[in-house]
Amino acid sequence: MKLSITVLPGDGIGPEVIAEAVAVLKAIADEGGHILQLCEHMFGSCALDEAGTVFPDRTREACRDSNAILLGAVGDPMQDGLPHNERPEAALLELRQILSCFANLRPVVGSGRLPLSSPFRQDVVEGVNLLIVRELTGGLYFGKPRGVEGEGTQRRAFDTLSYRVDEIDRIARVAFDAATSRRCRVTSIDKANVLESSRLWREIVSGVAREYGDVELKHMYIDRAAMEIISDPLQFDVVLTGNLFGDILSDEASVLAGSLGLLPSASIGGPVGLFEPVHGSAPDIAGKGVANPIGAIASAAMMLRYAFSLEEEAVIIERAIQFAREEGIVTADLSDGHSNYSTRDVGQFITEQIGVRRNDKMS
Repeated sequence: MKLSITVLPGDGIGPEVIAEAVAVLKAIADEGGHILQLCEHMFGSCALDEAGTVFPDRTREACRDSNAILLGAVGDPMQDGLPHNERPEAALLELRQILSCFANLRPVVGSGRLPLSSPFRQDVVEGVNLLIVRELTGGLYFGKPRGVEGEGTQRRAFDTLSYRVDEIDRIARVAFDAATSRRCRVTSIDKANVLESSRLWREIVSGVAREYGDVELKHMYIDRAAMEIISDPLQFDVVLTGNLFGDILSDEASVLAGSLGLLPSASIGGPVGLFEPVHGSAPDIAGKGVANPIGAIASAAMMLRYAFSLEEEAVIIERAIQFAREEGIVTADLSDGHSNYSTRDVGQFITEQIGVRRNDKMS
């Protein structure tokens, strides 16, 4: 199979973790006899420095023409003072929108090996396996009007939170379809006691639920969900929510797994999928070789599953990741700073396990 992938290493630790994900992809392609076609382009702060824009036209064309996109991270505090539409984060929002990637999937799986710094007891997170389905191209991040107006003490900033029926309906179906192959439970998160957009959200989600008789639906306010996902995470299977709430909850839920550096994501729904770790660019540790590459490598596994329907190859990578964690081949964020394993060490160990995991699968 030909795998045409646009690679956007991005900023900060992005190039470091993406290099390990690419190495794993090359190994799995060699093992499976696939043709891997990689095309790397600038995106984000690095593109602004070199090309004068965060989203060069050549990058935009390459993204549209590929089968899938693997992204590292974007952002640089040095550019926080730029106008909104010139910042690296704006390029990421534009990329998601032009690809029509309206559904973001963020799996969170509890581990049998938590760092000592984890606030959880082992029995609280053992067995955690939830999937956050986040609406990605609507809501507060894209609503209009938005802006700043006025002068002096009367100066004000405003954003608009809005959702259409079709936007809610399609993301709800992604969540319910996912639940049918999991534990058949959907928890829909909103703020329907305050927000008109949430009242519409709840109405449409409830309507979709009636078409999925085997799936149990539960509605929950965002403030309660933020508490419950920490205090009783085992109750959750598929968590369905809008753009803003999903952004916040998925970062919070990373603590269940042990580190933000572990979480992958898949943005799907359009002709080209976008796959990226949940973590940011972390410029404070960039170039030090201590960034956790597992989120990026797991994102590559999700790419194989959702963009290319290569389930077996995705499982092989995920088993290699799990084995690395079981053996303690992890970066400092998973070892309370005591690990001597670098980004490259962890990536290389997982890459070397690809052939082993494949042989185990075949036997």
